[in-house]
Amino acid sequence: MKGQGQKLGLCFLGSDMAVAALSWLAAYWLRFPAELGPPPPNGAPPFEWCLRGLPLILLLTMLSCRMSGLYHLHRLRRLRQEFPGILRANAILFLLLIAITFYRKDPYKSRLAMGMFLVINIVGLAAARRAAWSLVHYLRGRGFNPSRAIIVGSGRMAQKLARILRANAWTGLEVIGFVDDGTRPSVLDIPVLGGIEQLSAIAELEQVGYVFVALPLARFGDMRTVMDQLADTLADVRLVPDVPNLAAASLSVSELSGLPVVGLRENPHNGVNRLVKRAMDVAIAATALVVLSPVFLIIALAIKLTSRGPVFYRQDRAGLAGESFQMLKFRSMHADAEHQTGPVWAAENDPRRTRLGQFLRSTSLDELPQFVNVLKGDMSLVGPRPERPVFIHKFRGTVPHYMLRHTVKAGITGWAQIHGWRGNTSLRKRVQYDLYYIAHWTPWLDLRIMILTLVRGMINRNAY
Repeated sequence: MKGQGQKLGLCFLGSDMAVAALSWLAAYWLRFPAELGPPPPNGAPPFEWCLRGLPLILLLTMLSCRMSGLYHLHRLRRLRQEFPGILRANAILFLLLIAITFYRKDPYKSRLAMGMFLVINIVGLAAARRAAWSLVHYLRGRGFNPSRAIIVGSGRMAQKLARILRANAWTGLEVIGFVDDGTRPSVLDIPVLGGIEQLSAIAELEQVGYVFVALPLARFGDMRTVMDQLADTLADVRLVPDVPNLAAASLSVSELSGLPVVGLRENPHNGVNRLVKRAMDVAIAATALVVLSPVFLIIALAIKLTSRGPVFYRQDRAGLAGESFQMLKFRSMHADAEHQTGPVWAAENDPRRTRLGQFLRSTSLDELPQFVNVLKGDMSLVGPRPERPVFIHKFRGTVPHYMLRHTVKAGITGWAQIHGWRGNTSLRKRVQYDLYYIAHWTPWLDLRIMILTLVRGMINRNAY
């Protein structure tokens, strides 16, 4: 860290230690004077024992936060990046505290008090960090502590980056120009300061704090020149890889024996994420089936009374890894509707629909039985809509990255559906939205999609 970053790091260090000290004292007060929990068998320990442990708490707090990267500060750091580090730091702090306390045979070793300290410290650190970063972002957005930045490249990705930095004033970064070979004097009303061969002189003359390298893949060979030019500068250099068309999914960076490895295709629903998503699916689907059971009964009776044939319709669809499963729907077409036509997409004013089926499709009520598919594990509540295998063989050769939709489970609803891309609409747009969902998945995004489905996704002019 350098300059303002070093001062900010010291402020965070002081804040973290203050929170840890207050949490330690609060845990003692809650456990003993406030008598939260069962009475201790040997009575409350003296307050002096608690105070004697404070220096150790401060030392371990500084060590665990440092080990967890909480002082690795830069202008692009977001608040959501703090919480995993806070949890990791507190886990290290708690384990070290338990080990040292029992090794030293410290008389103050209340397990309940230590557990309270852990909970209070996590909440306190998260609140303090949120307040601190909010203040820093507020001040930077109003011109305090600015930093000058240049972008190497002037193509699509470089322009996108410039617009993003302009829109995120909280970074305090001012894009003063592009550096690229060519004749254009400016891009997006931002001047082109010179060519790549002049990068070193430009960075020194303009007193640049950040250099963003946003060259397209076709110009990857220029990276050597860029790094040679930046060898004598102290600017923070960041690479913005122009690989969205290649990856069509999320990027991740890992390390293998010191060698950085960039992941271009990863399933976000692995490990703990997989358990979280499955728990959400089971809990919500089971609740929905119980709550909606009267609706199921009414629709089933209506189908039986208005047309000949079964209540449910089973259709082969492809889900995770392209494996087929039987997707359930309330029957909305006449029995044996595809006997003559074969597999075809539903069209507006489709003559194969029943009168009740037209209503069920326009309101998406025909999709309700898929909650059973969710409980069985064939589908998820949220994900790309499953397609029929006969159509997949056609689309995979004509729509770029189509098969990446199958890296996650298919869903009853999805990011594409709440944005209107359903029915006979642009397949490329639908895939684009599906891939965005896969790349940006979080449990909160799933909840958002479910809420928006209820608000605006059930009835749609393209649902036929």
